[in-house]
Amino acid sequence: MNFEYFVAKRLIKGKEHKISISAPIIKIAITAIAIGIIMMLVAIATGVGLKHKIREKVTAFNGHVQIFNYDSNSSEVSVKPLSLEQDFYPKFTSIDGILHVQAVANKGGIIRTEDTFEGIIAKGVGTDYNWDVFKEYVVDGSLPDYSDELGNQVLMSSLMANRLQLKTGDDFYAFFLKEQDVSKTPNQRKFVISGIYDSGFEEFDGTYVFVDIRHVQRMNKWSENEVGNFEVFLNSFDNIDEKSNEIYGKVVSTLDVKTIKDKYSKIFEWIGLFDFNIAIIIGIMIIVGGINMITALLVLILERTQMIGVLKALGSSNWTIRKVFLYNASYLIGIGLFWGNIIGLGFIFMQQKFRLFKFPNPKEYYIDYIPVHIDFTTVIALNLGVLLLCLLMLLLPSYIITKITPVKAMKFE
Repeated sequence: MNFEYFVAKRLIKGKEHKISISAPIIKIAITAIAIGIIMMLVAIATGVGLKHKIREKVTAFNGHVQIFNYDSNSSEVSVKPLSLEQDFYPKFTSIDGILHVQAVANKGGIIRTEDTFEGIIAKGVGTDYNWDVFKEYVVDGSLPDYSDELGNQVLMSSLMANRLQLKTGDDFYAFFLKEQDVSKTPNQRKFVISGIYDSGFEEFDGTYVFVDIRHVQRMNKWSENEVGNFEVFLNSFDNIDEKSNEIYGKVVSTLDVKTIKDKYSKIFEWIGLFDFNIAIIIGIMIIVGGINMITALLVLILERTQMIGVLKALGSSNWTIRKVFLYNASYLIGIGLFWGNIIGLGFIFMQQKFRLFKFPNPKEYYIDYIPVHIDFTTVIALNLGVLLLCLLMLLLPSYIITKITPVKAMKFE
């Protein structure tokens, strides 16, 4: 056992420490570190969780990347068809990181009931559609099955169903313009609601009704090999810009590529602010915790002035004595981090498991409960960062030890 460790152990566990006047200050410092790490863990978990959940919902309706005809059409309605005979369909084998490619076609229309009506976009999907991303949003009924003959089943949002006073199993008529020409008699289709979904994203829930893509193909007078556009799903959202550029380089020159970040730029600019908010909270908590540790260290140094003088008289260097106090401070920070992690991660787990806390106004955040997400790497990095930054902040106040002389220290009471 080396000299520094022996003295540090006496500082931490010695009998004089139990009756020390610095004990309340030390407890306050430990509490500040614990509260700080709890706040940082919660800020990261809720901020990242909300970002992931919003991104998942936007992706569920659009894919990560869309491939469509290079034209001036900026609406959601499919006008100029694309051939299914593409090198990237049904498998995009030339680029790594592509999870799934699906063909869709959109058509604008109106649902008319006896009492009211609603404008819709009928999103035509086929057997290649990835329903897995929608399973968690289905609140009643079941997903439609388009694997057999032309079906009249549709998936409608609870928002639209409530407006139209419809429920699962009800049928209704929808009307669609012929070739976008208002002078012609519209196409009429009878559908039945097989299931109702609720994503919480009013922008999508109030617009999209999922139908068999063959209805859209017939109304547009397209062949069975023609679709409106392709939706590409990636393995990771983090690579969306890189993969978008790769996809653009692989498709023919008549096709264009757009990411959901570009298509819904305002939404992604908004959730991008979450990172700034998290950084502000982490910065404030580290400063508060550091200031409390500095106070505790200074009180501890003043209380141990005589001991410092004795150590110097015995030949200890300034840096040796400073290390003793820094070791003591790191121990106290470790206690605060330990209890902070226990409480913070416990709270996050409870929220993830039971969804105890909900948003007062879900429409503003596109989800009714507060989502949380945190990984082991982030927790480790956060704890190491807090420990190192707090210790760096303590280097300067520990310098006061170099100003203490043995003669004056012996007289200190």
